[in-house]
Amino acid sequence: MEQTISTFLEHIIVEKGFSRNTSAAYRNDLQQFWEFFQEKRIGDRRNSDSQAESPWRYVDLSLLNDYIGDLRIRKGYRDTTTARKVASLKSFFGYLAVNGIIAEDPTESLGSPHVGRSLPKYLSEEEVFRLLDLASKQGSNEDQRDATIMELLYATGLRVGELVSLNVRDIDLLESNIRCWGKGAKERIVFLYPKALTELKRYLSRVRPALLGNHREETALFVNHRGERLTRQWVWNILKAYGEKAGISQRITPHTLRHSFATHLLQNGASLRHVQELLGHSSISTTQVYTHLTDKYLQQEYEKSHPRA
Repeated sequence: MEQTISTFLEHIIVEKGFSRNTSAAYRNDLQQFWEFFQEKRIGDRRNSDSQAESPWRYVDLSLLNDYIGDLRIRKGYRDTTTARKVASLKSFFGYLAVNGIIAEDPTESLGSPHVGRSLPKYLSEEEVFRLLDLASKQGSNEDQRDATIMELLYATGLRVGELVSLNVRDIDLLESNIRCWGKGAKERIVFLYPKALTELKRYLSRVRPALLGNHREETALFVNHRGERLTRQWVWNILKAYGEKAGISQRITPHTLRHSFATHLLQNGASLRHVQELLGHSSISTTQVYTHLTDKYLQQEYEKSHPRA
């Protein structure tokens, strides 16, 4: 079982270009299904556990529907979470069928909860400025690091995973840009406005060396007080704390600043195609969700600007 799942996960990373984070989520989903399968499994265990046969061949549509019901009713998962777990199963069993590990794919006619595309939550420009101004006024080295992180997230639209993966060598201070790697190991260049560049220069010259201490060999751009690379969770905690300090009612995550970055660019005239490239979206349809966020803004601008409005 474990070998089959590991081979599949390697396949989706190498052949499909999935990220390591997606692979980890798929592993959790498949492990959860395997545990349910083991509990519900019937039939001759000696035959199904033989080396010559795959236990996955005993999975059928009835069992899969029971599993979905268990997720939704007993565990109380939302439709979005259930849909993702169903997508993991469909991908996995499709892989098994194509590679002859099972005779046919039991998920071919498997339904999935309908999930509408939810609109990303974002901050107003005033709220972003309030958040960044508050952070920049704090005094300790860690405070200054946090201010730089937030300024960079809003300046670039980076995902949190992309941010914590940055190394010092990825920064080009002369050209005011950063080289990063997004989903599927796709490389892109993101840019820095003057304020973000100033914050980053200060962090690199004064703050980072102080945080590193004796860990001079560390290559990570952002480090903690022990001189070690920051984690994704650490950045989430930073945003949560500063959002509360700034008196912003909605919960702020790194993705909130990414959504704010995209929305504000579109509201101020950037093209959808350019925003797509800056965000690292492989398909423009993913970026189009932000056009819904700007509809109200466009209506306000229309009413303010049209002579007959």
